[in-house]
Amino acid sequence: MSDLKFKRGLISFIFATLILPNSALAQGQDVVAQAEQPNRVAVAYVPPKNPDLQELYGLLSGRLALEKIQGILSPLRLPEELTIKTAECGRVNSWYSRENSKPTVTICYELLKHVLESLPKENTSAGFTPDDAAIGQFVWFSLHEVGHAVFDIFEVPIFGNEEDAADNFATYIMLQNQMSEARRLIGGAAWAWWSYMADYKRNPVVQVRLEGFASDHGLPEERFYNLLCLAYGADPVMFDDLPQVGYLPPTRAPRCKREYKKLADAFRKEISPHIDQEMAKRVLQMNWLPGPVLRPEPRR
Repeated sequence: MSDLKFKRGLISFIFATLILPNSALAQGQDVVAQAEQPNRVAVAYVPPKNPDLQELYGLLSGRLALEKIQGILSPLRLPEELTIKTAECGRVNSWYSRENSKPTVTICYELLKHVLESLPKENTSAGFTPDDAAIGQFVWFSLHEVGHAVFDIFEVPIFGNEEDAADNFATYIMLQNQMSEARRLIGGAAWAWWSYMADYKRNPVVQVRLEGFASDHGLPEERFYNLLCLAYGADPVMFDDLPQVGYLPPTRAPRCKREYKKLADAFRKEISPHIDQEMAKRVLQMNWLPGPVLRPEPRR
C-alpha cells in the first residue's frame, strides 16, 4: 500500500471513529429534545381506606386541587409522563420516586390533614387568610416534590443539598405568578413553619437532639428564612415589610437580592430550556388563588 493510500485510509478511520459518533450523539440529543412535550402531567386521587380521610379525599377531588397543579405545570416539556397523586400513606409526608420506572409525586392525605388542622384561626397580622395558608402550603409542598422529579428527569446537576434545591424550585415558581398573588402564596407557604418560629420565640433556649441536625431537610426555622429571603430578593418593594417587622434579620436581608439572582440564573440555564415559553406566559397570568380549595365546611 502506498503512503498516500495509507494516509487517506487513516484519515477516513479517524473521521469514522471520532466525527461520526459525535454526529450520532447530536442526532440522539435532537430526538430526545423532540420527544419533550408540554401537558405531560397526569393526576390521580387514590381513595383512602381510613374513614377519617374520606372527607378530605372528596374535598380535594371535588375541587380539582391537583388539576390546579397540573395547569401550573402544563408548560413543562417532559420526555415522559409525570404523575402527581394524593394517597393514604400512614404518616405525614410527601415524596418523589419512580413507581414501576414511572416518575411519580405522592402527596399524603395525612400531610394535607395536618395542614388543615394547623391553619390560623383568623387573618394574620400580615394580612394572610386561612385560605392563603391552606393553598400556599398545598402548592408549595406539591412543587417541592415536582422539583425532585424535574431534577431526576432532566438530570439537573446539583451542588449542595437536593432538599434545599427543591425548596428553591418551589419558591421560584410561586414567585413568577402575578405578584399580588405571589405575596399571598409565599405568606401561606411560610405558615408551615410558623409554629416552630413561635415556639422558638417563646423559648429561645431550645435543645435540639443531635440527630436532628443530620436530616437531609433543613431545620424548619432555616426553611422559613430561606423562603422569605428569596421572596424579598425577588421584589424588595412588594415584600418590603419582611425586614421592617423582623421576619428577615438585618444580617440576612441585604444578601437576598443576590441569592434570588443566583437562583433565577440557575433556573434559566437548567430548567427554562424545557419550558414552553408561550404557554408559561398564559399560566403565570392565571388566578392561582380562586378561593377556598382545601378547607372543609364546618360540621354542624
